[in-house]
Amino acid sequence: MSDPASVMPPWIAPATTALTAARRAGRLPHALLIHEAPGAGGGWLAHWAARLALCERSAEAPCGACQACRRALAWQHPDLMLVSPLEDSRQIRIEQLRDLAAQLALTSHAGGYKVGVLDPADSMNRFAANALLKTLEEPPPRTLLVLVASQPSRLPPTVLSRCQRLTVRAPTRAAAVEWLTQVRGKGAWDAALETLGEAPLLLLDADPQSLAQIGDETRETLDAVAAGRTDPLATAERWARSELPLRLRCFENWLTERIRRGTGAGNLMQELRAGPYLPAAGAVLNIRELFGLVDEVRELRTTLDVPLNRSLALEALLRRLAPRSTGAAA
Repeated sequence: MSDPASVMPPWIAPATTALTAARRAGRLPHALLIHEAPGAGGGWLAHWAARLALCERSAEAPCGACQACRRALAWQHPDLMLVSPLEDSRQIRIEQLRDLAAQLALTSHAGGYKVGVLDPADSMNRFAANALLKTLEEPPPRTLLVLVASQPSRLPPTVLSRCQRLTVRAPTRAAAVEWLTQVRGKGAWDAALETLGEAPLLLLDADPQSLAQIGDETRETLDAVAAGRTDPLATAERWARSELPLRLRCFENWLTERIRRGTGAGNLMQELRAGPYLPAAGAVLNIRELFGLVDEVRELRTTLDVPLNRSLALEALLRRLAPRSTGAAA
């Protein structure tokens, strides 16, 4: 097995090539927004960009041998700051951005760049985003801010307009399995990715076999709900007590796969033909409602730290899948 931070996911190479060219030409941006497919490696690229800026020997790529590279690789470089949600929160708060701004305003310890990484940046609340905007508007010299976001639309337009954007797309299944095997050894990676989607970076500390089992059970239950073979209330109560964040991710992937199948050539949602998404109104409404349901599942995932009746919220989503009786339809 290898250190995942030092083994580049091959699908990220185009982005690192672009950053290397900018560094060589002295045009490294002061603010970079990495728009990532969830779990595709936006955080990995942000860490690599920080090491590139801080490396003492090379403008081509982090050399990995100098003291700056070794310290940055371990997130222990005095000129590298990572801002993420605190343990008791799912949000980046204004106090964290004020601390970051104060650190960036200081003289660099090594006489080079100072780097701040915000991951995930789309977890900033609006007060934190406003505090960040002040730094983006008047960045200290030789400063690099790297924002990682899977939903940039959650960021204010004023923040987005001040960042240069790079995109990290989801890898192919084969590429993800090959990279995971390289950094972690052999495992049930294909089955685990079936549960999480093409998000290999989410599997670095996970048990692939356990994920595969939960994914299989969750998909079987969703199929049963959609076919009217199981009760949404009982399912919601059970899921709310066990691995809810993982099951919601699997729920989102399950819906996304049906949207993908439904928009394929000539095959429109046949597996849900008896369900509420295929009334006489036609297929466009079906797709629209499925996209809406995906958004609602994502919203529930982002509000799990908010006091709410999770079982009730989940039951409402599952009932949207369940077949409607003739009387109810009327």
